[in-house]
Amino acid sequence: MPLVSMKEMLEQGKAKGYAVGQFNINNLEYIQAILKAAEEEKSPVILGVSEGAGRYMGGFKVVVTMVKALMEEYKTTVPVAIHLDHGSSFEKCAQAIHAGFTSVMIDASHGPLEENIAVTSKVVELAHIHGVSVEAELGTVGGQEDDVIAEGVIYADPKECLKLVNETGIDCLAPALGSVHGPYKGEPNLGFAEMEEISKTIELPLVLHGGTGIPTKDIQRSISYGTAKINVNTENQIAQAEAVRKVLAEQPDQYDPRKYLGPGSEAIKQTVIGKMREFGSSNQA
Repeated sequence: MPLVSMKEMLEQGKAKGYAVGQFNINNLEYIQAILKAAEEEKSPVILGVSEGAGRYMGGFKVVVTMVKALMEEYKTTVPVAIHLDHGSSFEKCAQAIHAGFTSVMIDASHGPLEENIAVTSKVVELAHIHGVSVEAELGTVGGQEDDVIAEGVIYADPKECLKLVNETGIDCLAPALGSVHGPYKGEPNLGFAEMEEISKTIELPLVLHGGTGIPTKDIQRSISYGTAKINVNTENQIAQAEAVRKVLAEQPDQYDPRKYLGPGSEAIKQTVIGKMREFGSSNQA
C-alpha cells in the first residue's frame, strides 16, 4: 500500500471515536517495530520524524526510502503516513514535502498569532498542491523534544484556534492544553474545559502532543472531545533502552547488535500495540 496523508485517517478517527497514534521513528529498528505492530493490529499509523531524527538517519529522503522499502518487504496493507514533527520553518516543511513526506507539522506557535497564520498558510498552500496534510500548533507544549525546548505551558486560546483554522486551511490542530514532551513531573493536568470549547468551535481533528504518561481515562476523555491523533515517543524510547540494558547486564560480553537491539525492537513493538489498543485504532484499517 502506498504512503498516504493523515487527513482521511484522522477524519475517520474523529467520526468513529478513536485516535491514531503518531509514533516517532529514530532509526531502522523503530520503523520495523512500528510497521509490524500496525500490521498485526490492523491499525492506521503515523510515523513521526523530528528534524533532529531526520538528520540522525541521514536526511528526509533516506527516511522515506527506508519506510517505503520496509513497507514493500513487509507487504504492509494498513494506511501509513510519514509526518514531519515540529517543522521549524516553511523551508524545512518544503524539504520534507519534496522528499516524499505525506504530512507535515508547521510549528510557528512561538511567534505572534498573525505570524503563525502567515507561515502556516504558506505551508498549507504548498502541501495541498502535493496532497500532503498539515498540522499546526497554538500555545506552548512544555518540555523538550529534540530541537524543541519550551519552558512552562501556555494554553491555547479557543478564539485564536478558530481564527487560525479559518485563515489557513490546515487539516488538524494541536492546541497546547497542559501536555508536555518527555516524562511528566507529577500528574498530568490537561485543560479539558478549553479542549471541549475548542472541539465545539472547530470541526477539525485535534492533536495531543506528549502522549506518554497520560492516564487512560484522560486519553479517552480527550478522544471524546475530538482528539484523533496522539503523539508518543518517550515511552517507546524508555521501553527500548530498558530492554537493551537488560540484555547487556545479563550478557556483558555481548557485542552483536542484533542480539541486544532485537529485544529493544520487540519492546517498542509491544509498547506500540498497547497504545493502539488504548487509543482504539486497532482493527480500524
